[in-house]
Order: sequence, then C-alpha cells, then structure tokens
Amino acid sequence: MPEDQLRAGHIPADVYRQIPPGTDVHRVVIVQEAPRSYKGPIVLTLVIAGGAVTVLLVIAYVVQVIAAAAVAVISASGGISYTINRRHK
Repeated sequence: MPEDQLRAGHIPADVYRQIPPGTDVHRVVIVQEAPRSYKGPIVLTLVIAGGAVTVLLVIAYVVQVIAAAAVAVISASGGISYTINRRHK
C-alpha cells in the first residue's frame, strides 16, 4: 500500500531506476490501480438470465390461457365435426 511504502521508505528496484536524479525518495508514493470488481458484470448477467426466464414463463402462461380459451369455445359451440364423403363406385 502507498502509505506503507511511504513509512518504510521502500521503493521497488525497477521503479527506483525510473526516478529522476535528485528526487527525494522519501516523498515518492507509488499509486497502484485498484483491483477490478466483477460485481457489476455478475449482477448484470443474473438480471439478464432472470429476465429471460421471466419472459419465457409469461409466454408459456399466455399460450396456456389461449389454448384453454380455445378448448372452452370449441366445447361451448358443440364441438367440431369432420366428415369424409367418399363416393362409391
């Protein structure tokens, strides 16, 4: 951590070579990039997956309601009859 380096007066050798001559090494602080957070992409993936499952469930429910309504209409109208007329020779 930068504050630990400042207290200890420690600078890594590869960075020490890059410091211009005459620089007070006790005033040099090395700032490191924060580690990447994967929280956002994970939450986004879960939201997308949950949304896709929800959409599929809604579609399945709507199809079920339409099928039930069609069966009710067919039953109420007396059913469907289908006849085949064949001519005898």
